[in-house]
Amino acid sequence: MTLQKLLSLMRKACDDQKMIADGEKIAVGLSGGKDSLALLTGLAAFRRFSPARFELCAVTVDLGFGADYGSLKQYCASLDVPFHLVKTEIAQIIFEARKEKNPCSLCSKMRRGALNTFITQNGYHKLALGHHADDLAETLLLSLFYEGRLSTFAPVSFMDRSGVTLIRPLVYVFERDIAAFAKSLPVAFNPCPVNHETQREYMKNLIKSICKDIPFAKDRILGAITHPERNNLWKPDL
Repeated sequence: MTLQKLLSLMRKACDDQKMIADGEKIAVGLSGGKDSLALLTGLAAFRRFSPARFELCAVTVDLGFGADYGSLKQYCASLDVPFHLVKTEIAQIIFEARKEKNPCSLCSKMRRGALNTFITQNGYHKLALGHHADDLAETLLLSLFYEGRLSTFAPVSFMDRSGVTLIRPLVYVFERDIAAFAKSLPVAFNPCPVNHETQREYMKNLIKSICKDIPFAKDRILGAITHPERNNLWKPDL
């Protein structure tokens, strides 16, 4: 995927979902993975011609694994995007103090909390996250199988407690295209000991397996999510 194609899909998502307004300050949650780096690269380029003028910064939450974020800082400098590193002890709390067997949910909440605290303290209005189209489908199946709910994340979400609005400009982009685009980006190593052993990874592999027999299955899942008029679920009698 080229930067031009990435920008085209990002711009469509931003326009369709009214993600960015003029004068806003947007923080990108930069983990150092391919998704967040592609998002940062796209938004840095998008701000040059976006009809809505906006400020941009990158925020990385240091979980406490001892990772080196020097390459991310250098890359942000090359994009003329301020880089901020928020140090935490999340890894110690989850894996040593609490010894969580299923740490992902708690880790996600704590990372989001660290991001929200930085954002609100520094006057940013929105948090941009690198969730893409595959994440949308996987989240639906996670909610269905593990919670018994038909639910997934929205492209734009306002968080009442923090007052932060989440936006997901990559929601129309497939993971395979992000992976191709990110080959030239300084993707950082993920030091988490449960990386690739999560419930989400299971759903990712499940969808891949289904698509071997039904190649259009993922497109149909995404179509059902993005076209609610196709839903035909039971409704309680009124």
